[in-house]
Amino acid sequence: MDSGFTLTIDWLAFTVLASNPQETMRVLGGNWSKAKGGFRGYPLSWLRADGLRGVGKLGTNAPRRPNEIHVDLSGGLASALTLDQIRTLLKWVHKQQGHVTRIDCALDDRAGTVPVSTIREAVSAGQCVTRAAQVRHIVSNLTHGTGATTGETMYFGSPQSQTLLRIYDKRLELLSKGQENYQDYGTRWELELKKDRAEQCARALATLDEADWKELVIGLLRSYVDFRHISKDAEDEERYRAPVLEWYALLTEGFQKGRLAQEQQVQTLQNVKRWVSDTLTPMLAVICATPGGEEWLLNEIVRGIARWKDRHRNLLKQPPNRFHRSAGGHAGSPC
Repeated sequence: MDSGFTLTIDWLAFTVLASNPQETMRVLGGNWSKAKGGFRGYPLSWLRADGLRGVGKLGTNAPRRPNEIHVDLSGGLASALTLDQIRTLLKWVHKQQGHVTRIDCALDDRAGTVPVSTIREAVSAGQCVTRAAQVRHIVSNLTHGTGATTGETMYFGSPQSQTLLRIYDKRLELLSKGQENYQDYGTRWELELKKDRAEQCARALATLDEADWKELVIGLLRSYVDFRHISKDAEDEERYRAPVLEWYALLTEGFQKGRLAQEQQVQTLQNVKRWVSDTLTPMLAVICATPGGEEWLLNEIVRGIARWKDRHRNLLKQPPNRFHRSAGGHAGSPC
C-alpha cells in the first residue's frame, strides 16, 4: 500500500466563449457522441462515457450565447489526467476567453493516519476554527445483511457556497463498491471550489510550477479550516491565536511533502459489462436489426481479439462474477 500523501484534481468544469464543440472535444481527447437532450440549459450536448473512468459532458448553442461551450469532467476523467495535462487545459481555457466554474482538489492521507473519527471528535470538542457556516457528519449503512457501514463523511460548508470541504473515508467507500485497490487509500480531504474561488485557484495552478501546487492547495485548506488547542467557549481572539493540534500540523506537513498523482482506475470485468450495457447496447441493437448486422457484429468481435493488450487479457484472469442488471433487467450474455 502507498502510505504517502498525494494531491489529485478530482473534478473540473469550465466555460469557454471562443471555440466550437469539435475543437473543444479535440483538445479534451477521447470519444464523444452526440446526446439526445441538452445539458445545464444548453440545447445541444455531447457525451464522453469512458465507463471505467467517468463521464464528460459538453453543452452549447444557448439562444443568447450560441458560441458558448460548457464542459464538465467528472472525477474519474479529471483524476486520470496528469498534472501537466491539467495545466495545459487550464491555459487553453483562458486563451479561449473562458473561466473555470468548478475544480475539486483532493488531498489523500493514504495511510489513514488521521481517521474521520479524530476529526469528528475535534469538532465536537470545539477545536475547529473554520469559515464554514455549518458542519455535517453523515454515516451510511447497508439496509440489509449485516448493516455494515459503507461510508463516513464530514462536510464543512454548504453545497451552495463557493467552498465546500469533504473529509471522508475513501478506503471504506472503495471497499463498499468492491474496488480491489481500496487498500491504496485512507482518508480524503477534498476541497470543492466553485465560481470565483474555482477561477482564482485555476489561474494560480495554470501559472505555478507543479512543485508549488501542493503548497497552494494546503494553503486554501488551512485558510478554510484549522484545528487548534481551544475549547467551545474560547473567545474569537483566542481561537485564532491558539496553537494548531499536533495531528493537524503533522498531517498538513505530510501533505506538503506528498506527491502529485494521476489516479489509476481499477478495471473489472463487471464494470466493463455494465458500461457496454448502459452505453453501447442501443447502437448494437440497431446494427443487429439491419440485414447482415448480426454476422457483421460477430466478425468484428472476432477481429477484436487480435487487438487485445495486456489490460484486456488481465480482465480474463479475474474470478468469475456474474453480471446482473438492476431489477427488471437481464443477466449479461457471454460473448
